[in-house]
Amino acid sequence: MRPSAIKEVLSAAVNDPTIAPPMFIEGPPGVGKSAVARQVADATDTMLKQLIIAKKSDAIIVKDRAFGWLDTRASQHDPTDFRGIPAVIDGKAIWLPPADIPFEGNTDIPEQGMWFLDEVTSAPPLVQAVLYQAILDHAIGEHQLKKNWYIVAAGNRIEDRAVTYRMSSALANRFTHINFDVDLNDWNDWAKTTKPQVNPNIMMFMKWKPELLFKFDPESSEKAFCSPRTWDFVSRHLAITPTKLLSEVLIGTVGKGATAEFMSFLKLQRELPDIETIMKGDNFVPKDRLDLTYALVGALAVRAKGSKDFERMLQYSKHLDTEFAVLLITMLAQKDEPAMAGAPSFEKWALSNSDIIRKVK
Repeated sequence: MRPSAIKEVLSAAVNDPTIAPPMFIEGPPGVGKSAVARQVADATDTMLKQLIIAKKSDAIIVKDRAFGWLDTRASQHDPTDFRGIPAVIDGKAIWLPPADIPFEGNTDIPEQGMWFLDEVTSAPPLVQAVLYQAILDHAIGEHQLKKNWYIVAAGNRIEDRAVTYRMSSALANRFTHINFDVDLNDWNDWAKTTKPQVNPNIMMFMKWKPELLFKFDPESSEKAFCSPRTWDFVSRHLAITPTKLLSEVLIGTVGKGATAEFMSFLKLQRELPDIETIMKGDNFVPKDRLDLTYALVGALAVRAKGSKDFERMLQYSKHLDTEFAVLLITMLAQKDEPAMAGAPSFEKWALSNSDIIRKVK
């Protein structure tokens, strides 16, 4: 299932957590399993806060959250970490529950939220067994979880060779299982809107070489490989790493083959027309060179700033093929929405290209 569809399913689940069965998201490393869950939790929190302000919700904000988020790395815990520690109170032995788990009566935690159990398949069998009751009965020992907290878990697969244990049939049968599929369109939407935005050169490169977004061979001895996570790392390296060291650093990030192709793509910028000349009115467009056009669109998306530049790009886009024109303008709009809204021609452009925009997305 693609990430956007998983987010839809999770959003529906957190809206009715007493009915929705717990979910287990499985997939290879680096694809964004935990990021998708966190995005749903944060979006739900934002929505609840807006409803509170509009006095359409009686939810209570606790520590700046109306919708709680608990990220537990199961592989880092012992079995007793979930139940707490025993103590003698008034002559009776009881278990004192952990402060961070959303048990009933814990006023330091919102009444609704998402408990994300990550790395479940990397947790030893005894730790997995402790979670049986929590996942099925919404309780651990005598402690009941808050009813409006939804449980979702994630982990790698046995075939990924990512330090995993086989999930017991008893635990597996307590989940609805969702396979996480990498999707270029979903990744591109995320890359354009995340803060900071992924370097436009990477987005253009992925349009040209989509098979390199995720390239993972568990049988390979190479430590670095292409994944949505590592391309985000590449974007950060582009911002801080000296040019003379970039190739070596990227080999250790996405591997030798992908680095060679990406560095070749970056070198295309030497063949680009003068960007400032285009910003000043030149309408040159590369002919019969898709790779060069992708590189040019990426360079323009980086260079353009403010409504004046965006207006110039709206005029220049008329000389590009439709796919590249829509790509350029949507990237700029997501880079700085107020600046694009301030460009005089944008409203007319958006109306005339509305059908194409939906197809490109």
